[in-house]
Amino acid sequence: MTKPASAAVVVLVAFGAFSTWVVASYGYFGFLRLAGNEPWALQMLLDLVIALSVAIGWMRGDARHRGITVWPYVVATVALGSIGVLAYLASRSLARRSVNVEQKGDGGAL
Repeated sequence: MTKPASAAVVVLVAFGAFSTWVVASYGYFGFLRLAGNEPWALQMLLDLVIALSVAIGWMRGDARHRGITVWPYVVATVALGSIGVLAYLASRSLARRSVNVEQKGDGGAL
């Protein structure tokens, strides 16, 4: 596994675990209460929406270029935030490795 793929998987697992704990503790929409009460929280929420919108646009173009089905990652990004983007990056790197192994004639051996 390449370093970028490894990094994406490590961040995905760690952040996914933390996000699961936060949602279990405060609820899925807990951030909206905070954003409604704190200007900085609202600013961070809006910034996240802008950044994830750019990421979705990039994922769509990249997936089209690579022949990857993107809609599951778009749905995950809308529902889970950067977890969807991290999942796309991890699977993209793993798919690239799979194609490289097949092209070398290793028969998919790891």
